Amino acid sequence: MKRFFLLPVLLTLGLVLYGRPVLPEILSDGMVLQQNSRVNIWGKAERGKTVEVKPCWSETAVRVTVDNTGNWLAVIETPEASFNPRTITISDGEEVVLKDILIGEVWLASGQSNMEMPLQGFNNNPILGANETIALSGQYPAIRFVTIPKTPSFEPLESVEGRWQVCNPVNSPGFSATAFFFAETLHRSMNVPVGIIVSSWGGTKVEGWTNREILETYPDVDLNEEAVNKLHPMARPLLMYNGMIHPLTNYVIKGFIWYQGESNVGAHQVYAERLHNMVTLWRKQWNNPELPFYYVEIAPFEYGNANDTGAAYLREAQFKAQKLISHSGMISTNDLVEPYELRNIHPRNKTDVGKRLAFMALNKTYGYERVAAHGPEYHSMEIRDGKVIVSFDHANEGFNRTDGIEGFEIAAEDGQFVPAQAVVRNGKVEVSREGIDKPVAVRYCFRNFQTGNLAGIRELPVVPFRTDSFEK
Repeated sequence: MKRFFLLPVLLTLGLVLYGRPVLPEILSDGMVLQQNSRVNIWGKAERGKTVEVKPCWSETAVRVTVDNTGNWLAVIETPEASFNPRTITISDGEEVVLKDILIGEVWLASGQSNMEMPLQGFNNNPILGANETIALSGQYPAIRFVTIPKTPSFEPLESVEGRWQVCNPVNSPGFSATAFFFAETLHRSMNVPVGIIVSSWGGTKVEGWTNREILETYPDVDLNEEAVNKLHPMARPLLMYNGMIHPLTNYVIKGFIWYQGESNVGAHQVYAERLHNMVTLWRKQWNNPELPFYYVEIAPFEYGNANDTGAAYLREAQFKAQKLISHSGMISTNDLVEPYELRNIHPRNKTDVGKRLAFMALNKTYGYERVAAHGPEYHSMEIRDGKVIVSFDHANEGFNRTDGIEGFEIAAEDGQFVPAQAVVRNGKVEVSREGIDKPVAVRYCFRNFQTGNLAGIRELPVVPFRTDSFEK
């Protein structure tokens, strides 16, 4: 694979041709800046020059000196959110003016194809309600997106392509569907502009979004260029971080949303730790150890055999990662897949995925305490009179149903799980099966493709779980 040095060369060439400050593409007209923050404006210019950055909302300019490598970075303070378009003037003797800037909330959306999947859908993979969503998207001109192109690199890049786009029927078909519904919900709830930076690549593993120093500690990862190039482009470690995350770290954001994990099925033993390592790295690069990280449980999918449990183990690892990663949360998608999507790894319902991520952000980041963020989660079990009595967290106000419950399985001492009956009594779920008098364990939707119908009263689903530690 070739090393990607083209963009820095073009930036340097721009200094010669134009003699004015050269900005990375992400600092473009139409961008959204994080409100009430100290944000970075940066670029390249002639060494030793003074660059002046003057936002229209401030009476004073920030002046910085271009360093010996031709780089400069200025820090400016932003006001509270506003729908009024603003400008920023950057000058080193010649001016660059950034226009139509909004102040609001900015999030980075990353992961693999279910995050990448645009409103227009993939071939034979539609998005639920896409045509109406696209047709009405012009109602939200204060939602802005920048989509980073697939840019692999063996070395960390300084800059990457990608310009801000206003939400309208022309641009929105290319927006990440999950990220759009996240942004729409935040925008409508908070009445502020929302900016989303989408940096995703279908089929990628968590190792692809991690840096060399961390990957060198993983015994199963070979970073030799020849070894990396033999892998499918989607499966290559390191390259996405270097080319698609590292160039963005000057851009101040509020937090991350993440939809990935399908390509790590089969490696559940290390997934939680590696996700934690990636998040720690990203927060360090953004110089903020408390940046929220909200992510999506992988959806039911056949993975070769619907009744196997490889994907269930990965979901379990995702759930456990919440305890490793501070300021994080996982949303469940178990109920968002239709039976005919057994072999479709891209379920069409991205509306509720995005909304649930937004509910978590509203609750945990923005203080909307009455907006539910979690569905019921397994807490403990006891065995009484041949029944397994299961208790849940986040179920104080009950469930969406008391009977007609689907998705539970029960096992006797032989460890073989079979479908079970379940009913809600006294705020707990009683699980049993005729003929099993001495149950030892319960599972809920703990297979590659198994959907349930039990949720809390806010319709957030019970997170798939098991009470056993069997490896089968």
